[in-house]
Amino acid sequence: MTTAAPPLVLTRRRINIIFSALVAGMLMAALDQTIVSTSMPTIVGDLGGVSHMAWVTTAYLLATTLVMPVYGKLGDLFGRRTLFLVAIGLFTVASVGAALAPSFGWFVVWRGVQGLGGGGLMILSQAIIADIVPARERARYMAPIGALFGLSAVAGPLIGGFFTDSSLGWEWCFWVNVPVGLAAFAIGWFALTLPKRRNTTPLDIAGIIALSAVTTCLVLATDLGGSEGWTAPWTLALGAGLVVAVVVFVLVERRAVEPVVPLQLFTNPTFAVATALGLAVGLGMFSAIAFLPTYLQMSSGQSATVSGLLLVPMTAGIIVTIQGTAGFIARTGRYKVFTVAGVATILAAIVWMTQLTGDTSLWTIGAMVFTLGAGLGLIMQNVVLAAQNAVPATQLGVATSTNNYFREVGATLGVAVFGTLFPARLAERLGTALSASAEQAVTAGILSPDSLTPAAVDAAGDPLRSAVVFAYADALAPVFWYLVPILVVALVLAFFLREIPLATEAGMVARGEAVTEEPTPAAEVQPVVVVERDGMPAGRPSAGE
Repeated sequence: MTTAAPPLVLTRRRINIIFSALVAGMLMAALDQTIVSTSMPTIVGDLGGVSHMAWVTTAYLLATTLVMPVYGKLGDLFGRRTLFLVAIGLFTVASVGAALAPSFGWFVVWRGVQGLGGGGLMILSQAIIADIVPARERARYMAPIGALFGLSAVAGPLIGGFFTDSSLGWEWCFWVNVPVGLAAFAIGWFALTLPKRRNTTPLDIAGIIALSAVTTCLVLATDLGGSEGWTAPWTLALGAGLVVAVVVFVLVERRAVEPVVPLQLFTNPTFAVATALGLAVGLGMFSAIAFLPTYLQMSSGQSATVSGLLLVPMTAGIIVTIQGTAGFIARTGRYKVFTVAGVATILAAIVWMTQLTGDTSLWTIGAMVFTLGAGLGLIMQNVVLAAQNAVPATQLGVATSTNNYFREVGATLGVAVFGTLFPARLAERLGTALSASAEQAVTAGILSPDSLTPAAVDAAGDPLRSAVVFAYADALAPVFWYLVPILVVALVLAFFLREIPLATEAGMVARGEAVTEEPTPAAEVQPVVVVERDGMPAGRPSAGE
């Protein structure tokens, strides 16, 4: 006879122990993304892949986006503990593979495997927090994770630059993940006490395949569109494939017993608006973050590592607003006001960035990026919170993964469009700048826009240096105007976000898998599915057995 486990007791101590396991896993994923960024030119140069450098980022992004909905759904069906350990294991093993990669092709493959693990760590950590912490208190726990990513944005480039420039070599950007990964796995193995479920409904394999096709076509089409042109044959073919894949996906999901992304989610107004906001914010956020460091590096004449520190004000803005709003949300249950304020602040920051010029001071730029960070901190965690709070406890995983998936889609589209507009404008203006100071450019070794480096421009001195900096500013600033209409729509959507009272029960409590205090003998627990804890059946039989 198969039996169901007695509910888990969610004491404060147990919640903190589980949270420590999540932080350990997230630390590894957060640091990896930023450590590698400053080392990438050296890595691709050593492995002979300079002309295909974009594939390193594309492989990681594609893999991460592909698996987000899968982790969310599987976690809802089978439990999240084993999946979280698998994600840590994949990430750690892939780090070893990347460090030992004999060629650029193998390096790209291992970065893709890292993405498979990183996507799981991102989704499962947010879903597990929703499992063990009521929505009313969730901001207090999600805030440290947001701050962790912000601090990693500062520490990562410094650590990566140190490894690359020292005798250790860039390989240590990946070797460092091994002890961290082993520690995270050990903490997760012993501390991550979560229910394990049995599910008898068929897995939506067709839906997973169709969604994978949608994601692959989307990422590759935007990548090729940004680099080779939106009318290039492969771009058009992938665009057509995307349309077909979306149609097939919708048809498959309408008939699936347990769809990987239930279409009914989008009939929920709160979830739909929160997800649309995530997409819009992802588009604006990653567009600005992806290209602003290039301008800062050129205008300051600093190395990639040092110029990356110029984004510290943005990190400070994120941390200040995330931490500052968590207590208010826990006390009042109000979160919509911060969502509206967050979009408005991001919009104000983007409009301000359209005023960038070649002589804009670093202090002013710092204020701009602080404002952007403050807006992101107000909204990033709250759209996830709103999406999770709008769905039943049985759909926490899929709601979390779907919301994150569309944010990644927004980031992909934003970077692709920005990556088309900015380089085209930049090439034209740099050509004019170099022609005007041709003799000075030749003396400095700058023979074409492609040979520009911050060090060369800084060494050349004025008037060439000023001309190049003004060319960058003149190319970058107007492109921010393309984000303004999108953020205006997002602001209108934020006003229509229906504020549902935040749940006072954790997801596991709502599903009957846990209680917040010791259960009494008279307590009745009616689990919908058979639940095991740590693989050991115990308790009384479920209905029908």
